[in-house]
Amino acid sequence: MTDPPTRLLYIDDDAALRRLVQRTLERVGYAVTLAGDGTEGVEMAKAAAFDVIAVDHHMPAMDGLTTLKTLRARPDCPPVVYVTGADDGRLAVAALKAGADDYVVKTVGEDFTELLRTTFAQTLERVALRREKEEADRRLIASNERLESLLHEVNHRVANNLQMAMSFIGMQASLLPVGEARDALLSTQQRIGAIAQVNRHLYSTGGVETVAMADYLAKLSAELAETWSTPAGPRRIVACTEDIELATDRAVTLGIVICELVGNACKYAYAPDAAGDVRIELVRLNGDRLVLSVSDDGVGLGDGEGPKGTGLGRRLVQAMARGLGADVRVQSGAGVRFEMEFGVA
Repeated sequence: MTDPPTRLLYIDDDAALRRLVQRTLERVGYAVTLAGDGTEGVEMAKAAAFDVIAVDHHMPAMDGLTTLKTLRARPDCPPVVYVTGADDGRLAVAALKAGADDYVVKTVGEDFTELLRTTFAQTLERVALRREKEEADRRLIASNERLESLLHEVNHRVANNLQMAMSFIGMQASLLPVGEARDALLSTQQRIGAIAQVNRHLYSTGGVETVAMADYLAKLSAELAETWSTPAGPRRIVACTEDIELATDRAVTLGIVICELVGNACKYAYAPDAAGDVRIELVRLNGDRLVLSVSDDGVGLGDGEGPKGTGLGRRLVQAMARGLGADVRVQSGAGVRFEMEFGVA
C-alpha cells in the first residue's frame, strides 16, 4: 500500500516559479495547490486541509509576514516554510518569530525546488516528532494522575485500617486496670500511631518520599499527650524541631523511637496524680547530622537503675537506633534526657 501524497499549498506571486514548483514536486509524490497571493492562499487554507504550506515573502497587498501571521492565527494551521528572495538573516529571524517552522532562500533553477523538497521533508519529520512527544507527554501525565489517585486511595485506606486497629487496642486498654498490661497495650497503640501519622501525612501532602518533621512531630505529640494524660495526671508533650525533611522510612523509625521514649517518661518520670511535661527536640547539628532528644523534669534514674516494666521499650529503642546508625545517650539528674545523633540519610 503506497503512502498518500504530501499535500502542499505553495503561495507565491511568481507564476513561472509556481508552475516549476508544482511540476517538479508532483513528480516526487506531492499534491501541489497553487495560490498567487496571500489573500488567495489564506482562503485556500481555510477551504482545504494541507500537510505543509510554503509562503513567499515578496507579494503585493498582503506580504509574506502578514500572510504567515494570518495563517498561524488559525488553530489547525499546518507547518509553514517561509521563502525569501535574499539571504537576509534578519528576515529569516522575523519569520521564525512569527511562527514559521523553517525558511528557504529562493534561488534560480531546480536547486531551489530540491532545497524546498528537503526542507519540507525535514519540517514534517520534526512536526511528527513533536506531536509524538506531546502525545507521549499527555499519556505520561494521565498515567501519573491515575497513579497519584491510586496512591491517595491506598494511603487513605491504610490510614483508616491503622486507625481502626488503634481504636480496637484503645478500647481493650480501657477495660484493663492501671498496670503493665494496660501500659503495654497503650504502647502498642502508639507504635501503630507513629506509623499511621506518617501515612496521614503522605495522604494529605501527596508526597511519598519525604516527611516534613515539624508538622509530623506536632501531630504525633498531640496524640501522645491525649493517650497518656489522665484527669489526675495531665501530660503536656511539646515538640520543637527545625525545618527538616526525612525519608519516609526514617521518619517512621524516628516516630516509633519517640513514642517509646515519651511513653516511658509519661509512665515513670511523674507520679500518676501529678502533671508533667515531656519535650521533643529535633535539630540539625551540622551538615547532614541531626540530634533527637526527649527529656522530662521528673524523678530521674537512680544509680544503676535498670529498665522499668518489661524492658521491651528500651530494647525496641536500641534496635531502632541501630537502624538509624545512632547510639542512645542518657543523662539523668533533675529529670532524664535521652539523646541520639544520626544522619539524614
